[in-house]
Amino acid sequence: MDTQTWDALVASMKNAYTADLARGAAPRPVIMPLVRGELVGLVRLRPTEGGQDAMSAIVELSNVASAAGADEVVLAWETGEVATSCGLAATGPTPCLNLVHATGDGHVLHRLPYALDPLDAAPDDPAAAGLRWLPAPEPQPGGELVPPIRAAVDYSFTPLELDHPSPFGVTVLLMEDDGYTVHLTDTFAP
Repeated sequence: MDTQTWDALVASMKNAYTADLARGAAPRPVIMPLVRGELVGLVRLRPTEGGQDAMSAIVELSNVASAAGADEVVLAWETGEVATSCGLAATGPTPCLNLVHATGDGHVLHRLPYALDPLDAAPDDPAAAGLRWLPAPEPQPGGELVPPIRAAVDYSFTPLELDHPSPFGVTVLLMEDDGYTVHLTDTFAP
């Protein structure tokens, strides 16, 4: 992936997380598969129940990447949100937007910590808070990933064996039916 594409994906995720928090919504994990450097689209996690359902749903994000034959993926998630929804201990800074850029050969973890600054007398209201991005630590090649994120990365590069004339198209439709939000670029629209 070239630097311009990476910078655009990071800016897009920062803007989306800022907008989610301003609306008082918890940011949901997102996967962005790429094929030969070209973005396939964006898949946002479906609504989940806590625990095993949340973990399974995060792993299932890999389905579109696998069906598209992605050679790169970027997965974004919020440290505290994933830890809470999956019943895991938070690892790394919190609050923090995490992005992992992965290929079949490995991954690099990027952490983008932030602070919520109250804008008025309602400090417990995320919609009334301003998001301030803090200095980011150095990217971590091979950085530790929580189990559902690690599995989603791994399965993104596992060929999807689906007996259907259009495995990519049917995968997208099945994921949408399951409640995932799928936005494909024009090049990859089924």
